[in-house]
Amino acid sequence: MTRGIGKIAFGGIVAFIGLYFVTALAWTWYSSEKRPDPDKPGQRIAEGPVPAPPHPVVIRQPDGKVMVDSGRRDARGEPVMVACATCHDTRPPEPSLHSSSELDEFHQGLTYAHGELSCLSCHNANDYDTLKLANGQAVDFSASMSLCAQCHGPQFRDYRNGSHGGMQGHWDLTRGGRTRNTCIDCHDPHHPAFPQVMPVFPPMPERGETLPHAHHE
Repeated sequence: MTRGIGKIAFGGIVAFIGLYFVTALAWTWYSSEKRPDPDKPGQRIAEGPVPAPPHPVVIRQPDGKVMVDSGRRDARGEPVMVACATCHDTRPPEPSLHSSSELDEFHQGLTYAHGELSCLSCHNANDYDTLKLANGQAVDFSASMSLCAQCHGPQFRDYRNGSHGGMQGHWDLTRGGRTRNTCIDCHDPHHPAFPQVMPVFPPMPERGETLPHAHHE
């Protein structure tokens, strides 16, 4: 009788192990059917909506070739504009010039105050239709931001992270694009500092209220 009980117990263990493996195989098959393999042909994978690509951020660029008003008008009354090299290619450069009062033709009314820089610190004496980086490399006027960034590193750093410089458009680029100003949209390259102004009107007292005359009061 003991031998019969042992056989029954052994058979039960074998049956349990077999049932366990069959259940594991069935679950593996069921899981593979619920999560199709994307590499297998003829199967669709349930996915959520694909997010739309962000709209572009466009940085405004100045004109690539600067023209100077000659002070004359054409037959239609339009100003006659000339390229910088039209005049500068016919006379030797003067690296020492720092003021428009020293000029005898053109630019006399130019307001210049840009540190210790002279005209040829930024303008290219070998090609006045371009600008010049500190290493002597010529750059187009449309790339003037790369010229400004050489000396104004903190401002350029803040510009890149969005805390300096004006812009229009959307903060959320999934809803629309954004247009950012370049340096000379806000700063005159020859006189870049802004004048000191009162940004807002001072606070007005409410009825019956007296404002202090100094911060320490």
